[in-house]
Amino acid sequence: MRSGAMPKALVVDDEANIRELVRVYLDAADFSVDEAADGITALRLLGERAYDVVVLDIMLPEVDGVEICRRIRRTSDVPVLMLTARREDTQKVAALELGADDYITKPFSPPELVARVRAVLRRATAPSITEAPLAVGELTLDPASREVRVGDRVVMLTAKEFDLLEAMMREPGVVFSRERLLEAAWGFSDYLDARGVDVHIRHIRDKLGDDAAEPRFVETVRGVGYRIRKERD
Repeated sequence: MRSGAMPKALVVDDEANIRELVRVYLDAADFSVDEAADGITALRLLGERAYDVVVLDIMLPEVDGVEICRRIRRTSDVPVLMLTARREDTQKVAALELGADDYITKPFSPPELVARVRAVLRRATAPSITEAPLAVGELTLDPASREVRVGDRVVMLTAKEFDLLEAMMREPGVVFSRERLLEAAWGFSDYLDARGVDVHIRHIRDKLGDDAAEPRFVETVRGVGYRIRKERD
């Protein structure tokens, strides 16, 4: 997003009243909003225009939100907030499995949705204080450029995955509880079910090429949480 520019949001939902409600509230929050009523239209718009955030319903005609999120994550780390009509934890975790940054359950409070959209956008675009990259063995993380590398290989992480990894890399060897990691990435320890952290950690490991059984980077401390493996002297 250009400095001072109005952030652009794409709202994808097959219910016209939901799209209208979200658009009105995002308009009032100074967002530029495009709408799509189905997956085909959403994919066309995503191919034609750049967005700062996507509000995406899971249940859509033509191409569903699951497939759209998968396609987004193949090429982009744009923040995605999923709308889900079910309250079951399995669907919420599934949304995170897709690479979504956050989710909200219908029916929702429009001011809460705007707050969630602002939160994922702020985390993705907040400038970092210029500082030296963090390094643990072959793993390096640059807070300024928000770039992660394993050796010479660039690792593409979502905004939330980056925030979680950065928090742990700042204190190698220190065990982070799931609640502390939720606080680091979302700002609230009860923002998501703590199992959502496990989903993100699994994604981070997969992208780093890490092995949960014999990790080089991210270790599980059973019953407590996770830590970055400290280099042995």
